[in-house]
Amino acid sequence: MTDHFVILTGLSGSGKSAGIRVFEDAGYYCVDNLPVTLIPVFADLCTRSEDIRRVALVIDIREGLFLRDFPAVVGRLRQSRPVTILFFEATDEVVARRFGETRRPHPMANGAEDLQESIARERAVLAPIRAVADAIIDTSAFSVHELRTYLLDNFLAATRPASLLVQLVSFGFKHGPPEQLDLMFDVRFLANPFFVQELKPLTGRDPEVVRFLESRPEYGAFLARITELLRFLIPLYVREGKSYLRIGIGCTGGKHRAVAVTESLAAALEEDGLRLRAQHRDVDRE
Repeated sequence: MTDHFVILTGLSGSGKSAGIRVFEDAGYYCVDNLPVTLIPVFADLCTRSEDIRRVALVIDIREGLFLRDFPAVVGRLRQSRPVTILFFEATDEVVARRFGETRRPHPMANGAEDLQESIARERAVLAPIRAVADAIIDTSAFSVHELRTYLLDNFLAATRPASLLVQLVSFGFKHGPPEQLDLMFDVRFLANPFFVQELKPLTGRDPEVVRFLESRPEYGAFLARITELLRFLIPLYVREGKSYLRIGIGCTGGKHRAVAVTESLAAALEEDGLRLRAQHRDVDRE
């Protein structure tokens, strides 16, 4: 049995395409522009499948005359399963501006009417569908990121994807920084254990190196501040729907200071229940 069956519909230019991508990222099986008459057939196929548990469809004005069957088709479908209908809309001014930015013709334009007339005709055609919707979502004031957050918070809280994976990567600047970092911190201001003869062959994982660094007051102060900064930033990245956050910690060779800082950050952030992976790219390099 399908756990969640969602239909996204509404005005052209109201954000349905952005909305369906949010559901797709949340693990839904998504279909755009499925013919209305095929919805019951598709729903039955999903019921028989063990792999398709959550479904999201986009149904809009491209269906033409078949849209008049939508309320009856959904009414019958709701007799056998729960169905959520989300109706997307925006003000005429916002819809017109979005079409102007994309330079795409409105799907109801016939060449003889202006954009405002096309929008008005579409509103009239979709009125019966709007009347049976479970939620009306006005996207006029939403950015793409704000729409994503709204959908996750209000319709996908129970099925939203796992929280982001934080990847901490220590490295040496003399070997070049890693690619595709979201944040990077340079810890070359810290005292360098490399110049202490007995510490030189060790790494930032060794307690002797950690004690050397901790004996400097700036080390603990820096760790406290960077940990506080990341605890502030990470929930904001989660709110924006980011799946991966890659953070680079660099010193000269990537063997002592960057490794020790990365290990300390990993231990602190793991206490917050974060999904976290620590990697030391250059720790074994000479």
